[in-house]
Amino acid sequence: EVMPMVRAVPRGYTVCADAYLTPKIHQYLKGFTSGFKGGLKDVDVLFMQSDGGLTPMEQFCGSRAILSGPAGGVVGYAITSYSQMEKKPVIGFDMGGTSTDVSRYAGQYEHVFEATTAGVTLQAPQLDINTVAAGGGSRLFFRSGMFVVGPESAGAHPGPACYRKGGPLTVTDANLALGRLLPTFFPKIFGPAEDEPLSLGETMKQFHHLTDEINHFLSLNQSQVGENKPQNNVVSNVQSEMSVEEVAMGFIRVANEAMCRPIRALTQAKGHDTSQHVLACFGGAGGQHACAIARALGMKTVFIHKYSGVLSAYGLALADVVEEVQEPCSLKYEQQSFSELDCRMDQLSKRCSDTLGSRGFNSGQITTEIFLHLRYEGTDCALMVTADGYPGNPQSCRAGDFRAAFTKRYKKEFGFTIPDRPIVVDDIRVRGCGKSGITSAYKPKMEHRQAKPVMTTKCYFEEGYLETSVYLWEELPCGVSIRGPAIIIDKNSTILVEPSCEAHLTNKGDVCLTVGSDHNFILGTKLNTVQLSIFSHRFMSIAEQMGRVLQRTSISTNIKERLDFSCAVFGPDGGLVSNAPHIPVHLGAMQETVQYQIRSLGSKLKDGDVILSNHPCAGGSHLPDLTVITPVFRKGVNDPVFFVASRGHHADIGGITPGSMPPHSTSLQQEGAVFISFKLVSGGVFQEEAVTEALMAPAQYPGSSGTRNLHDNLSDLRAQVAANQRGSQLVGELIDTYGLAVVQAYMGHIQSNAELAVRDMLREFAQQRREQTGSLEVESEDFMDDGSPIRLRVQIDEEEGSAVFDFTGTGTEVWGNCNAPRAITLSALIYCLRCMVGQDIPLNQGCLKPISVIIPPGSILQPSQNAAVVGGNVLTSQRVVDVIFKAFEVCAASQGCMNNISFGSEKVGYYETVAGGAGAGPGWNGRSGVHSHMTNTRITDPEILEKRYPVILEHFSLRPDSGGAGQHCGGDGVIRRLLFRSEVVLSVLTERRVTRPYGLKGGEDGAAGLNLLHRADGRVLNLGAKTSVSLQPGDMFCLYTPGGGGYGREEGNRTPEAKRRRLYETFPERGSVFEYRLAQEGV
Repeated sequence: EVMPMVRAVPRGYTVCADAYLTPKIHQYLKGFTSGFKGGLKDVDVLFMQSDGGLTPMEQFCGSRAILSGPAGGVVGYAITSYSQMEKKPVIGFDMGGTSTDVSRYAGQYEHVFEATTAGVTLQAPQLDINTVAAGGGSRLFFRSGMFVVGPESAGAHPGPACYRKGGPLTVTDANLALGRLLPTFFPKIFGPAEDEPLSLGETMKQFHHLTDEINHFLSLNQSQVGENKPQNNVVSNVQSEMSVEEVAMGFIRVANEAMCRPIRALTQAKGHDTSQHVLACFGGAGGQHACAIARALGMKTVFIHKYSGVLSAYGLALADVVEEVQEPCSLKYEQQSFSELDCRMDQLSKRCSDTLGSRGFNSGQITTEIFLHLRYEGTDCALMVTADGYPGNPQSCRAGDFRAAFTKRYKKEFGFTIPDRPIVVDDIRVRGCGKSGITSAYKPKMEHRQAKPVMTTKCYFEEGYLETSVYLWEELPCGVSIRGPAIIIDKNSTILVEPSCEAHLTNKGDVCLTVGSDHNFILGTKLNTVQLSIFSHRFMSIAEQMGRVLQRTSISTNIKERLDFSCAVFGPDGGLVSNAPHIPVHLGAMQETVQYQIRSLGSKLKDGDVILSNHPCAGGSHLPDLTVITPVFRKGVNDPVFFVASRGHHADIGGITPGSMPPHSTSLQQEGAVFISFKLVSGGVFQEEAVTEALMAPAQYPGSSGTRNLHDNLSDLRAQVAANQRGSQLVGELIDTYGLAVVQAYMGHIQSNAELAVRDMLREFAQQRREQTGSLEVESEDFMDDGSPIRLRVQIDEEEGSAVFDFTGTGTEVWGNCNAPRAITLSALIYCLRCMVGQDIPLNQGCLKPISVIIPPGSILQPSQNAAVVGGNVLTSQRVVDVIFKAFEVCAASQGCMNNISFGSEKVGYYETVAGGAGAGPGWNGRSGVHSHMTNTRITDPEILEKRYPVILEHFSLRPDSGGAGQHCGGDGVIRRLLFRSEVVLSVLTERRVTRPYGLKGGEDGAAGLNLLHRADGRVLNLGAKTSVSLQPGDMFCLYTPGGGGYGREEGNRTPEAKRRRLYETFPERGSVFEYRLAQEGV
């Protein structure tokens, strides 16, 4: 009833959110209406929904109200800005107190039907609005040498420091410190008694403290760099002390860059040119940042409506009443289905029209628009398509040629089509609108007089303090132009007209800003801590956009649905520069792959070449993880100036079992196709014939097959090439903006920043260790289920802040596939170091600079060239993480396994990894039912799984009491039961079925996992940790995943109920991935 769409998980979230919110909304509405005479019984009361339409009060519900406020703003600028700006595409920029909302309008509202808000994925139509956690109330921090804005907010209480309630520094304070906000024009509503003006004094006091902290860091950094010059010559020139104004200006620049990221994601990642848009700026804080945001994005025009401070409310008054109906379909879009589709469309259209007619709209005021939710068969990416502009014909539905509309839209979004695939109709949707007839009316005051400032003030810009004229918006005549620097003040907002910009008042009283270029700011190669933060944003944004292109253009379930891929940017030496928070086990290993290609190919690499690699000796993790590497060239430079790479898990690349994850492989050739330095693209030409031959090559080995899904392999490889091409283009744009020397210098600065953070962490740990034990060595060991030990001894140099990680004593290479290439250990190490630093630092090559790693050749962590390795990536990597964390006593063991399950036949293949329990630590219980450490893929939705594969998900739940007990309890594993409907081969590749996840500091071990097979004839078999078995219809596989270890000795007499309550307490999420998700969740 709430949302009839396929996908059980988001639909369940939606229903749950609706059940929480709707009663509260109705409670509020009851109180609201009771204040009116007659309780508004005969009055038509309408509320804005997240989709930009109005709905009667009785039908207003929680799942459709989440973004109702921002949606009003989109309607507001769509009606006011788009028409006045010659119908150029518009980017909406709504900056409020705690966050900034970004959206796009180009003549039609852009809707999405599944989006995540505050960590909850909802299935409900809503406008495509992306949120970044940087608003006027976003807090300012200086962490590990970087300026950080948000995501924490000061809120309304206590609010910013200038509110006189003991609040922290915020973006608002930075604008106040720079003279961009004028307390004179604010009401006296601040302070404990709410009768005082804004306090510039309190703001400056806190900024002086923060500036002292920053300058102390800079002086310390200068001395450390002097001592460690050989480690990184690029940081030999560090900026001198900063003034208070430079610090405040730095935070403004970082906040602006944080707000540019979702705008780039909204436009560039979908193939739109940001510079060809108008920026429609609104919200209470938007006008202060409009010129800077537009300049950073290459926009020339900013439109600010006269009601910009309250545009969301204004848009609500102009919106139409909307009625939407939708139902699932699951028909193929083909000739035999058109009559049924036409009939169902007509029925839904009539329902919409009848409902709107009952609300008082006549037929002339009612319009309906029909949408089909279409996708190619065998893919997950469905597009909601209207046939507007594609009239019907004998080969289409009566409502229009949806096939042509879908094909064109798919080509534009993803760069390709799949001509031979049938198109499936997932849902039919009809959106009916009752036109309100309300228009934005305004009588212009055409006066021929000059604008007179009410005062002049001094504002700080890049050039320093400048005389700035202050104008009252209400006193400005239409047609007047004002050159910056200037401030235009309204009751609800403040507009900053920066130098080289000009404000023009339109004949309707709105402000149109023409944005000039910033010629005065020239960045050198010397380290600037503000620019360090900005470049960190820019490099990460490149990797993020690569990831979005890869997800959008790929076809396979593994990459598009499970998100089993990673994208990253690398320096000319192949060292990791920046990555998006994708799969940890990929990220540390990918730089080994890039560096191998540099050593192997060197000057043979040419512009237009793209390399494919997956061999463990070349930095590969396991064979299904195919890495595509693109060198980035610049005119006049012979060698690559950067590299971009993407690694994706392909569901099948041949080998002895479907899914290419054989549990009993003993040599690399049994695990699928092998690539060392394969030219996937040569001179700009995709080598389809050669790569097809390589993917089919495993069939030459006894018992092996070539790839069982060549079409998806080729499509996903093209998607990886496209993602790299996007990354290469963005790197080029960054170099065009700043110059190659500056970009490469800041690449080094970012890596040095991570290096210094790791050195500080090691020094701090060494000091604590020396005071407690008198030793600077730690060691630990753990065992694989076959008894192979993984041993670690760490020697720390307190003075240098460096360490030697020595894995001598680790077991020998095994006759099986749990061997892990060296790159896997480096991935685990860089991940652990990043976690132990405990602050938001970039994950890059700099983390490993203070580290030396000793791994004995011929061991399970550095096997021979042709050893089987498919399990090392997914099993041994987790054990290495547990051993490192055990040595440093960070937390108890996680489930230590990714629980790899694959099944298939010659016609179909499926692969998944299943969650378990996380280890507890000092101050927290382990999370239950999650992936931990080296993987963070998501599992396929039950309805997608059952619809596409011959299996029924009988049961999927947490596994009670499987987490280890302790002062803090380990997380519980899960129970997952799959009932098979046809003959398949099931492959199971798991660990922790013998050795249990260890507890720490007296905490108990987590429960071991268990793999059971229930035969249709009633027999129950224990499959063990690793096996491959043929299944018949009616057989059921039951998976019990391990729990996490407990931490600390358990308090006496704790009841099971008390333990369970503690275990399911909300985990205090934190860290860069959490902040990334908060900031980017709408994208």
